[in-house]
Amino acid sequence: MRARRTVPAILLLALPVTACTTGPALENQGEVTAPPGDSRHLTIGSAGFTESDLLAQMYALLLDRAGYSTKIISVTNREIYEPALESGQIDVVPEYAATFADWLNAKKNGADAAPVGSPDLAVTMKALRALAAPRGLTVLDPGRAVDQNAFAVTSAYAKKHHLRSLSDLGRSGLPVRLAAGDECVQRPYCAAGLKKTYGIDITAVDPKGVGTTQAKQAVQSGRDQMVLTTTTDATLDEFGLVLLADDKHLQNADYLVPVVNRSRAGSEGVRKALGKLNTVLTTADLARMNTQVDSWRRLPEDVARNYLRSEHLIPAG
Repeated sequence: MRARRTVPAILLLALPVTACTTGPALENQGEVTAPPGDSRHLTIGSAGFTESDLLAQMYALLLDRAGYSTKIISVTNREIYEPALESGQIDVVPEYAATFADWLNAKKNGADAAPVGSPDLAVTMKALRALAAPRGLTVLDPGRAVDQNAFAVTSAYAKKHHLRSLSDLGRSGLPVRLAAGDECVQRPYCAAGLKKTYGIDITAVDPKGVGTTQAKQAVQSGRDQMVLTTTTDATLDEFGLVLLADDKHLQNADYLVPVVNRSRAGSEGVRKALGKLNTVLTTADLARMNTQVDSWRRLPEDVARNYLRSEHLIPAG
């Protein structure tokens, strides 16, 4: 198999600034209501971290299988890749429904705009599509995989205190020092939400970042009792950590969704090709693939290809 060509993000920056900073004017409905495009040469964007790389590779392999020619470009900054998606320099990106909805909402209505993402997927998707459409973007259907904030404790701590969920932790009355980003103190989905929704006694936030090695080590050593990470964290087992269920749905619906430039990749062919992933890909699948890349040092393209073959979405050999 040929190695897939990954284009450096610097090429986007080398193009005229106006091409990267403006998409279709919001009042220019001709750009938005024209028939969806079906370019046979598509550029797929990755946000540059393991999970995004894996998704971009899977998108490319599925589109290749459907007769498209693809290349992947890695752009770590949403402030760059989203305008490039609007302008057609990038045609497809994997995104997270609630996060992207809130990002587009802030772009339209200002940084202080009330969030539109919610734990309800249908509500989140409605808001996201309403914000994306005037920019010439189409949000395809979400699948089953979701990458949300999540909270983990050591398996020994969970066993000792009979904890399976965040509600269990709240009912226990245990004081909890939380390893997380420093912004967690005020975030409604972090310390403030844990206190309000679950009644958890958060005594302090240890600012060691989200799911970092240092944060997990702090919980592993007993310095902290809980760590903020994500549902697809690939390394929890290495630190003896287990997730507590978000049984009251504090976290927003950050389901994985492909977002496409409508004028270039809004066709039924693209929708059908990428929709095949929705029937198989789960949160657990993503976590396992993240492990293979992050812990086993396998290439994202190889892991993505092996997964699609195992699910019979692309042929073997």
